[in-house]
Amino acid sequence: MTRSSFLADLLSSIFERRDGRSASDDKRSVEELCAALLSERGEASGTRIAASILARYEGMTEAEKRGFFTLLAEQYDVDTDAVAAANTAYAASRSSEDLARLLAEAEPKRQELLRRLNQAPGATGMLVRMRADLLKLRRETPAFERTDLDFAHLFGSWFNRGFLVLRRIDWTTPANILEKIIEYEAVHAIDDWDDLRRRLFPADRRCFAFFHPSMPDEPLIFVEVALTKEIPSSIRKVLAEDRPIVGEGDASTAVFYSISNCQKGLAGVSFGNFLIKQVAMDLSRALPNVKTFVTLSPVPGFNRWLIGRIGEDADIAHGEAEAIRAILSAAGEAELADKVAELKRLAAEYLCLAKRPDGHPADPVARFHLGNGARLEQIHAGADLSEKGIAASSGVMVNYLYDLNSVEANHEAYAQSREVIAARPVRALLRERASEAKQGRIKQDQGKPEHV
Repeated sequence: MTRSSFLADLLSSIFERRDGRSASDDKRSVEELCAALLSERGEASGTRIAASILARYEGMTEAEKRGFFTLLAEQYDVDTDAVAAANTAYAASRSSEDLARLLAEAEPKRQELLRRLNQAPGATGMLVRMRADLLKLRRETPAFERTDLDFAHLFGSWFNRGFLVLRRIDWTTPANILEKIIEYEAVHAIDDWDDLRRRLFPADRRCFAFFHPSMPDEPLIFVEVALTKEIPSSIRKVLAEDRPIVGEGDASTAVFYSISNCQKGLAGVSFGNFLIKQVAMDLSRALPNVKTFVTLSPVPGFNRWLIGRIGEDADIAHGEAEAIRAILSAAGEAELADKVAELKRLAAEYLCLAKRPDGHPADPVARFHLGNGARLEQIHAGADLSEKGIAASSGVMVNYLYDLNSVEANHEAYAQSREVIAARPVRALLRERASEAKQGRIKQDQGKPEHV
C-alpha cells in the first residue's frame, strides 16, 4: 500500500466513525446523492456523500458514466433566466449584493458539485481520471463540452504553478513512481528496468517531475535531461549505451530530450512551460558550467504535412511532388541518406510557415516550445531513425534553444504576433527554398512569412 493510499484510507475511516456510516452503506441513487451533496452543510456528512458518489462512479460501466455526465450537463447547468434577471438587477444597481448574485447565478452548479466531490480523501486523482473519461466521451456527445469547461476551469486553479512540487527522479525514487515513469514515457519508449536505469543512474543524466500535494504518488509531467559537451544532432547518440559518460564538471549543455504528460485528465492544463524553465534555472544554479539549454525534439506533424502537399488538390511542381514521394517511401537510414538537404529545407518551411487557421504553427511541439519563448535553433535529418521517427517525420528532429535571458521577450513576440523566432541556419534554409521557388524548381504556396 502506498503512503498516499494509506493516508486516504485513514482519513476515510476517521470520517466514517464520526458520521456513523460508510460510503458503501448509502443506497440512494447517484442523482439523489448529488442533490444531497449540494444541499449538505455538515463537513463529515458531505465528505461521506462525496466518497459515496466517487465510489459509485468508479464502478460504473461506460454507458452508466455517459448517463452520469448527461446528468451533470442537463441538471447542473446554468439557469439562463436567473442569470438574465441577475444581470438586469446589477446593471441597474451596481451594488455588491447584486454582483454577488450575478456571479453565483453565472457559475454552473456543476462547479460547486465538483468542488464538494473534492472533499473526499483521494478525490483529486479520481476527478482527474473522471475527466479523462469525459474527454473520451465528449467526441461523440458535443453537449459534454459544457461540462468539460467546468473541469478545465477548476483544474486550472487546482493545478496552478503555486501548488506544484518539482522533484528529481533518480534510482532511489520509490519503485511505484519509477514504474509510472516507464508507463508514461511518451516520446522514447523505456523498454525495461535496465533501460530506465540507463536514463537515471549515470552522472550525465537527470529526470525531473512535477507532483501535486493531493496526488503525491502520481507524476503530472516529467522531463528527461542529458548533460553533454555539445548540442546533439541525433537521439541515437544521446541514448547510446556505449557513449562516453560526461562528468558534471565537463558538461556545457543540458538537453531536454523527452517531455511526457502523464495524466490524460489534465489535457489542456499547461504546466510543461513551467517545468522546463524551472529545471533550466535549477540546473544553472547547481551546475554553473552548463550554459546552453536545448531540446532534441520530434516533429510529429511533418509527414502528415508532406502527405497534404501531394494530395489530390495540391498545386506543386512535379519535381517536388516526386521528391516528397521518395521521402515518404523511404524505409530506413540508407534510403534517407541522400535526401538530407531536401528534408531540412522542407522541415524549415513546415516549422516556420505552415500555420493553423488561428495563426499558430501547425506542429504541436513547435507550438509548445515557441510559445514558451524558445528559439528554433537547428534542424537535423536522420536524427531519429526508429520506426516511429521515420513514420512521423522521416527521421527529422530539431533543437529548440532556451536562452534564459531572452525567453520572456521571445514569448511576448510569439504571443503578440505568432512570430517564429528562428536561428540563422534555419533562416538560411528558408532562403534556399525561396531561391528554388524563384528559379521555378518548386512552386511556393505559403507565401513570404511575416515573421521568421
